[in-house]
Amino acid sequence: MKIIKLETVQIEEFPNLCFVLIHTDEDLVGLGETYFHSSAVADWIHETGALALLGNNPLEIEKHWNSLVGFIGSRSTGVENRGRSAIDTALWDIFGQATGVPIYQLLGGAVRPDVPIYNTCAGYQYTRKRPSHGHLPVENWGTEAAQGPYEDLEGFLHRADELAHSLVAEGYAGMKIWPFDPFAQGTGGHYITTEDLKKGLEPFEKIRAAVGDKIEIMVEMHSQWDLRAAKQIAHAVDQFRPFWFEDPIRMDNISALKNFAESTPTATAASETLGTRWAYREIMEQAAADVIIFDPSWTGGISEARRIGNLAQAYELPVAPHDCVGPVTFCADVHLSVHLPNGFIQEVVRAFYTSWYRELVTNLPEIKDGRIYPLTGPGLGTALNPAVFSRSDITRRVSK
Repeated sequence: MKIIKLETVQIEEFPNLCFVLIHTDEDLVGLGETYFHSSAVADWIHETGALALLGNNPLEIEKHWNSLVGFIGSRSTGVENRGRSAIDTALWDIFGQATGVPIYQLLGGAVRPDVPIYNTCAGYQYTRKRPSHGHLPVENWGTEAAQGPYEDLEGFLHRADELAHSLVAEGYAGMKIWPFDPFAQGTGGHYITTEDLKKGLEPFEKIRAAVGDKIEIMVEMHSQWDLRAAKQIAHAVDQFRPFWFEDPIRMDNISALKNFAESTPTATAASETLGTRWAYREIMEQAAADVIIFDPSWTGGISEARRIGNLAQAYELPVAPHDCVGPVTFCADVHLSVHLPNGFIQEVVRAFYTSWYRELVTNLPEIKDGRIYPLTGPGLGTALNPAVFSRSDITRRVSK
């Protein structure tokens, strides 16, 4: 079997997403995906990825992963590694289709049939626009108008008690919120006033008053704060028994991250912003985090995500794959979550899962009673929805 064509698919309505289709001479087509800088990733795939892959056997996944390391960008979540991540996932999808089994089986089988889920409390429009700077400024949160029952970002900001009741009723183990982000944007993350700190605590107060300890609260900090301010926020939030503080500071200084982790009894989670096992190794060696979060569409695909999970197991650390990007990555996440022995919880954005994820792909993992089950079809078990290819806002590029 040989690779005969690489295709990238971009959709203007979802400008952060770049899909990759790898075509073979046996009519198998593998699907991959990455997120952010989609046009730059597509350029890299056609300029660099195609040269390494066209005419070669798609089942030589490890060989291709190493051949795509390149001279630069080998240890980051930059364009090179995002492109390599999407390609790697597509190659695993081909492998599964060629053998007739799902990816979790190719990895060695499922350790468990399903995993519990937590809800990242975003709304339907969250991440739909290209960020103008940094992570996702407040004007990019998409809270202007309700589009359905799961406007959860508006919910945690204004109705955290009602939101908590809804999530408990659906069986979610936890809910992730980020009420401090707006205040970071006003000060560059170097300072938070006492008044703003109190405002940021209001959702925690409402959640605990409404449902007590029936749901975990994950605190997303989006690497917006410096060390002093992050520790101040954590000290104030600790009284509400949060489950973890995620990405409290930038991942540029692992010693500073360890300083933060040692300052709070709450677990520190890090970080989908990292690329490849070498970056994660430093966090683990310095005991700077208690939970490892990775995104297979950023850190090096399914191949590297599995290696990071295995490395974390050697350090007695659990892993929680990152969602909040796109439906293909979400499907890959669940294959990894049921396979990795230390995979203990899976992120879900129910607003995405019940709306635009379903517009873009044919199948999604089943969610039932607060748990998620992997797709059992060959490879990823999903494909781009045929309707995607008839959209007026699609851009398709081909190398062959």
